[in-house]
Amino acid sequence: MMTAYAQEAIARGGLDRDDARALLELDETALFESATRVREHFFSNRVEACFIINAKSGNCNMNCRFCSQSGFNSTEIEHYPFKDAAELEQIVSGWEPYPVGRCGIVTSGGALTDADVEKLAQFIESRVAAGKRQPQICGSLGRLKHAAIERLKQAGMTRLHHNLETSESFYPSVCTTQKWRDRLDTVHQAMEHGLSVCVGGLFGLGESWEDRIDFAFQLKEEGIRNIPMNFLYPHPGTPMANQPVMSPGEALRIIALFRHLIPDATLRICGGRTSVLKERQYEMFAAGANAFMTGNYLTISGAGVETDLAKLQELGLQIVE
Repeated sequence: MMTAYAQEAIARGGLDRDDARALLELDETALFESATRVREHFFSNRVEACFIINAKSGNCNMNCRFCSQSGFNSTEIEHYPFKDAAELEQIVSGWEPYPVGRCGIVTSGGALTDADVEKLAQFIESRVAAGKRQPQICGSLGRLKHAAIERLKQAGMTRLHHNLETSESFYPSVCTTQKWRDRLDTVHQAMEHGLSVCVGGLFGLGESWEDRIDFAFQLKEEGIRNIPMNFLYPHPGTPMANQPVMSPGEALRIIALFRHLIPDATLRICGGRTSVLKERQYEMFAAGANAFMTGNYLTISGAGVETDLAKLQELGLQIVE
């Protein structure tokens, strides 16, 4: 049976703020039932999967308080420059037997250098020339400008990932070396060049539910329909090392909230899936998610792809590339 909140979300293209606040008062069973109905209306039983490559690690000149790769923080992680094409190809080729449609090339730092942009462009071109069109290559490469974005698009990159992290008003509590609007400008530039964009955030930073509602509406107003959702793992050596870990139930409620506010968006559950959702991680689909990251994350391990694929089959969900 379609719930009233699900009906309203579908009919109106998302709930308003008052309904969002009321939605959060529902018990978990009713909330997830409603979120599932909305997800099934737009996506049936189809889900997407992606994986990432940490292609350049550490020494970032941004002071994001949560980040293990920030040069301002002291998390013990591996540091290395941009990987060479042979190493990237070895990693990507290892995923070809799996129905995982996208690969995100992720680099630390405020922006990828021009020289590294060219290395990445040539790597993408080499795959296109060899007829290797799956997985599609996405980039999470910092605050790129027009020339770099256009070069990568012409090479064959199809999507730019660039998180806004949280609401504009809360962002200064997270980072002071860049502005939220600077990050949004990169998103706008990618859109102007005709790239698909993947733009989401990180939850559990100390933000309020109102911040989360604000953030959802900001993404919606910008036309963002691919939204990665991450949940804070408090890395040692960061200013947020002692931040309480969000409960699985709260994280699932955030997913359900976003499903009702931006009902036609692809909600992709990424960082924190194993460390925050833990044994409840596959309830993300009941809460409204229709996409996820599989394999490892940037500096911590994730769930194995075979485990994920087996669980999808058990749940009656069909992975699409």
